[in-house]
Order: sequence, then structure tokens, then C-alpha cells
Amino acid sequence: MKEVKNQRDKYDKILQAATKVFAKKGFFASKVSEIAKEAGVADGTIYLYFENKDHILISIFEEKMQLVLDNMVKELSSEPGPIEKLKKFAQVHLKLIEGNKDMAELIQVELRQSSKFMKNYKNEKFLRYLDLIAEILKEGQEMGIFKREIIPGIFKRAFFGALDEMSRFWVLSTKKYYDINTAADQISSYFLKGICA
Repeated sequence: MKEVKNQRDKYDKILQAATKVFAKKGFFASKVSEIAKEAGVADGTIYLYFENKDHILISIFEEKMQLVLDNMVKELSSEPGPIEKLKKFAQVHLKLIEGNKDMAELIQVELRQSSKFMKNYKNEKFLRYLDLIAEILKEGQEMGIFKREIIPGIFKRAFFGALDEMSRFWVLSTKKYYDINTAADQISSYFLKGICA
């Protein structure tokens, strides 16, 4: 039992170190030896847990995506209706970016440079995250609040796309012209005006 805990601790330590190194140096410029040094382990130890650098990157995303998904489900469950849920989704998503700079940079910039991630990896957790948006829309349609003709598959990607672009801007810009709450309110209100019956 203690052995399993030690292995898990080492695994987590490597992922934390990799997040820092990737955010600071960029995915391509980072070396496995730098991750090992940051984690305080031998270079060879990394390969006991991960096949290569792409595998480390995908593992970071998997771990964080589960936390993000669980948190979003919990936050949405306390909202009374679909309008409030959509606003809450925007707010929670953008606040995550604000509170996790290294992780945000990794997801917004570095992850997209991994061809293995973009081409070969089917991320079920991310798809589930998008489906939360579609479910909010369907709930509103069933209640007669949102227009019936709005297609959930298109809407979820459009809404997430707007939040994603705002997140990317937030990560890459040195000067912040407005706060996260203002951005979340603006984005959700644009979409609500388009979908409300």
C-alpha cells in the first residue's frame, strides 16, 4: 500500500514538474532531463511512468480535465435553470484560466503543438465537457426557453470556441483590459440573445 502511494506521489510530482517546464520553455524546447531535474528524480525514472514527452503532455491533460469536469458538474448542479447554468459555465471556465496560469498556457498553447495529441488522441473527458453545454441547451429547449432550431452539436462548439478564444487571449496578452467576470457575462449574453425563444 505504501509502495503504491509512493509511486502515485512520484507520478504526480513528475506531472507538476512537466507542467512548469512546458509552460516556461515550451513543449518542443523542453527536455525530459529538465522535467526530471524539476521533479527531483533521475532521468530514467520518467520512463518508468511515461513512454515519451507526448505521453507526459497527454497525461497532464487527462488528469486536469477530470478535475475540471468534476468541478463544472458540481458548479452547474447548484444553478436553478438553463440560463443561469450557461452563465455559470462561462464564468467557471474563465476563472479556471485565471487561477491556473501554467496549466492555462499549457492547454492553450503547448498542447496544440503536439501533433500526436491533435491527430491521434480521442479525449473522452473533453467531449463530455462539451456535452455539458449541449445538455444545458437541450434543457432550455424542453422548457421552451431556448429556440428549438438551435442544433446542440453546433452550439456547444460555438460557445466553447468563444470561451476558448477568450482564454487564449488571456494567456497570451500582457495587458488585461477587462476582468474575467466581465468577459464571461459578455460572452454568455451574446449567445443567450441568439438562442432565447
